[in-house]
Amino acid sequence: MNFDVYCDESGPELLHAQRPKARYLVIGSLWLPQDFRAPGKTAIHELRNRHGIGSEFKWRKVSPSKATFYRELVQWFFAAGLDLRFRAIVVDREKVNLVGFHEGDGELGFYKFYYQLLLHWSRECNRYTVFCDYKQNRLPSRLTTLERCLNHANLSSEIHVQAIRSDQSVFIQLCDVLTGLTHARYNSPANLGPAKQALLAQAEAALGHPIRATTAAEQKFNIFEIRPGGGW
Repeated sequence: MNFDVYCDESGPELLHAQRPKARYLVIGSLWLPQDFRAPGKTAIHELRNRHGIGSEFKWRKVSPSKATFYRELVQWFFAAGLDLRFRAIVVDREKVNLVGFHEGDGELGFYKFYYQLLLHWSRECNRYTVFCDYKQNRLPSRLTTLERCLNHANLSSEIHVQAIRSDQSVFIQLCDVLTGLTHARYNSPANLGPAKQALLAQAEAALGHPIRATTAAEQKFNIFEIRPGGGW
């Protein structure tokens, strides 16, 4: 089968920041069969048009005046069942040893975590097109290296990785919202405004529990808390 994967991140600067504003880095990914791409885009655009959302939507823009749109967007995501699946990797920056395991390079460490996010949901005999939210890398080869490593780890599948700007993809924008919810739960839920608090509560009500680490078998909203230093 052919799948699309749309990715976004919250807090990549945490791996090298001198004065970090949060503890947990979150990289999120939205997975869908390619034949769901067109009807999914149509549904999101209809939702945007109904609520007068003319520009890019994202977690940062959740506000009381747009709360109904974001509430219906999250409701639509959960109603879509396994045609839309979300997986995020959560990294505790305080446990990351950049010098010992990542050559002292926060960017290298970031893409190693990206690799772990994507690897374990890539199944045999499928074709994946991975769209990463565009970011300026110190080394332009980061995405080609990520693609090569993923294909070497799963020889029976075909994986392509490319960068696109978030304003070109409503699926990256949706991934941004879900990643933002996850980042908020792990870092600063008490400091959110009322609209974001309500959206977080709605998502967790749909899940039936707070956003937290899940088992590997969780298919709809999978959270992987990586332990960079090993241990239980």
